[in-house]
Amino acid sequence: MLKISTRSQYGLRAMIFLAKRQNEISSLRKISQEEGISFDYLEKIVSKLEKAGLIKSKKGIQGGYILSKKPSRTKIWEIISALEDKRLVKCVGDKSCFCSREKGCFAKPLWEKLYKSLIKTLDSTTLGDLIK
Repeated sequence: MLKISTRSQYGLRAMIFLAKRQNEISSLRKISQEEGISFDYLEKIVSKLEKAGLIKSKKGIQGGYILSKKPSRTKIWEIISALEDKRLVKCVGDKSCFCSREKGCFAKPLWEKLYKSLIKTLDSTTLGDLIK
C-alpha cells in the first residue's frame, strides 16, 4: 500500500489552513494548535515549505506565515515535492539511478505508469480546488 508521510499530510494541512486565511498572517503556534500538529514538527515542515518558496514569513511580534501566491496557483505537487523524496520506487523518477535488473524488469512500466498518474493528479489539483 502506498503511504503518504505525516510530513506531507501535515504540510498539506498547514497549507490549507493558510489558504483559507489567504490575506492574514498566521502564527506557527496558531496553526499548530488548530491543526493538532506538534509545534516542533510543524516548524521543520514550514521551513521546507518556505525554502521551496510556497510560503513567506513575517518576523516580529505580529509575525507568522502567509502563502506566497494565490491558492488557485499553488499545485499540490509543489507542496508534496517540497516535503518528500519524489520517487515512488527507487528506479522511477530518478534518472541517475541504475538498476542491474532494469532491462529485464517487467514491473518497471507499471511503476512508471503509476508514478505519472500520481504526478498528473497532484499537478492538476491546486489548494484552491481543495478549499472550494
